[in-house]
Amino acid sequence: MDIRNLLLILIIIWALPPGLPSGAAPCRPAPRTRYLDNGRVRVGVNPALGGAITWISKSGSRKNLINDHDLGREIQMSDYSGPVPYIPPGAKILPAWRSLGWNPIQAGDVFGWESRTVYCKDTGKRLVVRCIPMIWPLDHVPAHCVFRTSIRLRGDTIHVRAQMEAFRHNKIQYPGRGQECPAIYTIGRLWRLISYTGDKPFTHGATQWLDPRAVVRREQKEVQRHEFPWIAWHATENWAALVNHAGFGLGIWSPGDYLFLGGFTSWPPGRGGSHAAPTGYIAPIFHDIIDHNIDYRYRCVLIVGTLKQIRNYAYKQAGPPQPPQWVFTNNRQHWIYQDATDSGWPIQGRLDVSLRGAHPQLIGPDWFWRAQKAPDLYLDAAFKTTRKTGAVWWRGFHNRGFSSTRRVYFHIHGDGRYHRYVVNLSGAKTYRGAMIQLRIDPVCKGQPGAWVKVRSIGLGR
Repeated sequence: MDIRNLLLILIIIWALPPGLPSGAAPCRPAPRTRYLDNGRVRVGVNPALGGAITWISKSGSRKNLINDHDLGREIQMSDYSGPVPYIPPGAKILPAWRSLGWNPIQAGDVFGWESRTVYCKDTGKRLVVRCIPMIWPLDHVPAHCVFRTSIRLRGDTIHVRAQMEAFRHNKIQYPGRGQECPAIYTIGRLWRLISYTGDKPFTHGATQWLDPRAVVRREQKEVQRHEFPWIAWHATENWAALVNHAGFGLGIWSPGDYLFLGGFTSWPPGRGGSHAAPTGYIAPIFHDIIDHNIDYRYRCVLIVGTLKQIRNYAYKQAGPPQPPQWVFTNNRQHWIYQDATDSGWPIQGRLDVSLRGAHPQLIGPDWFWRAQKAPDLYLDAAFKTTRKTGAVWWRGFHNRGFSSTRRVYFHIHGDGRYHRYVVNLSGAKTYRGAMIQLRIDPVCKGQPGAWVKVRSIGLGR
């Protein structure tokens, strides 16, 4: 066992809450919020809740924009992996949340047990907090990982860096799942969920009000009406906001993230403060494999202001999306698998993927590019297999999934040596317009002992 893992285990042992009878209501400690204030915005984290963000406002204002109704709200880290359900021996689970699986969150669990902060540093310009998170669906079960958040201010923006270091005993590689990066809950007065969802990003096109009730009404003829308050969409400018009737509120810019989840719950909207049930919700979503020993990181920027100010900030950070290039130097770049696993964490210059599954697939992250700017796919890979053919699939902007009408085949060399494959996509009649996702089937059928090692994947000319 290396020193880092030993130290993490010692931290979690020290951080375990005192023994109380299962189901006993924990006593919520008095708030000990730590604040940063630069004269423009004010942000506060509560070390008693694992360092989750419990306060955001304009400087000098007493109007908090963050919902603190229960331990599942706030602004906090929230990650997901298997098994599903996750019920360790002797643990008690709330049945309604069985489908979440292994789900450590920053503030605490659904039974009311807070996560334990093990480090908190306030320099006046930066807040850094480390905690042992709790497993949300379980009663008093700390997760085998450490969360770290670093927060600093710039003008009207709050810059957040998040990190999870896992040290689970279960070394099974579970399928990739959507990670909340982070989960954001606002007061009920910020009820209008706004984003740009069109296929012409960064052209000042009209934004959309994303009302889950309207989505359900439009789809009533196709799906049964449901009460789930969140909807998913492609945020092609990488931002979203929850604002009040006047257009003021809280936004988030998440670089490189095109898939968002959000909504509002506890209608009617437009009312309720920090501790009330009504709440707005936004979460940028990355689909990722969470290894038993992963060092998982992301960053985002929270913007306090009007809808125009929030969108202008995103425009200043990035221009129109370019065809994606994925180089697997030290992480998976948000690629996940179906019927396949790789050699695990850490990633060292390549994805080393076993192809023994029935129909192995490499599935890329949600993105945005135009087909005419990326007629070819470039693949730097080594195959070890007797199969001769692989396939590239794509998903257009208005396509819900992959289809056999949107794929091309390519010839592979199964000699175990690296080759640079160039796959022409533009020859396919269905490869036109805006695209949002790629899938690569290294072989058309799995094979025992077969593998592929991928150093990079790119789109371009």
